[in-house]
Amino acid sequence: MDPWDAGAPGVLVLPSGRRVRGRGLRAPLPDGPLPAFGVYLLGHPPPALGWESRWVRWPDFRLPSAPDDLRAALAEAWRRSATERVELACGGGTGRTGTALACLAVLDGVPATDAVAHVRRTYRSRAVETRRQARFVSSFET
Repeated sequence: MDPWDAGAPGVLVLPSGRRVRGRGLRAPLPDGPLPAFGVYLLGHPPPALGWESRWVRWPDFRLPSAPDDLRAALAEAWRRSATERVELACGGGTGRTGTALACLAVLDGVPATDAVAHVRRTYRSRAVETRRQARFVSSFET
C-alpha cells in the first residue's frame, strides 16, 4: 500500500481529497515512496532529510514559537499536497503533528470548531494533546 493512500496509517484525507501523512520522527520512516515536501514541528532543527522541508520551531507540549511561520509552512504544505506527497511530523506524531493537521484541515475548509474532532476521527484518536493546542486550532482562521 502506498503510504499516502486513503486508509494508510497516519494519512489524513482532507475534504478536498488532498492527502497528508502525519508521523513521529522517533519511529522508523514508513516503507514506500518518500515525501517531496515535509513540515517538521520541533524545538530544534530536524535531522538532514533527502527532500525539501520547512522547520517550524515548536517545543513539545507547547504552541509554535512563531505562529506566522506555522501558517506559512501549512499554506505551502496545503498547496503542494494537491500534486505532491507531503508529510507533517514532530517527535511522536500526536500533539504538535495533530495540531498542525487540524490547522491544515481548517485551511481546507473544515470549520475551526470541528477540526480537532475531524483529525481525531480520521488521523489519530489522541491527536492534539493539550487544551492550549485545541484552543489554538479553534482560533485558527483561513
